[in-house]
Amino acid sequence: MKAKELRELSLSQLSEKLFQTRKKLQEMRFSLSSGRLKNPHKIKETKKEIARILTLINEKRKNDRKK
Repeated sequence: MKAKELRELSLSQLSEKLFQTRKKLQEMRFSLSSGRLKNPHKIKETKKEIARILTLINEKRKNDRKK
């Protein structure tokens, strides 16, 4: 998901997306260790998506404190 698309989500939606993405990353790591993961590059992409979501959550919280 692009950062532009993520910016349109609310704080609660971002939190839910973060939970789902972290769960997806955990499943990928288990698949990698058991040799079932076909494309290990997806792990890197998923970690970057988590970082994007966390950045946007922090930005939204910071903006809410200013108001």
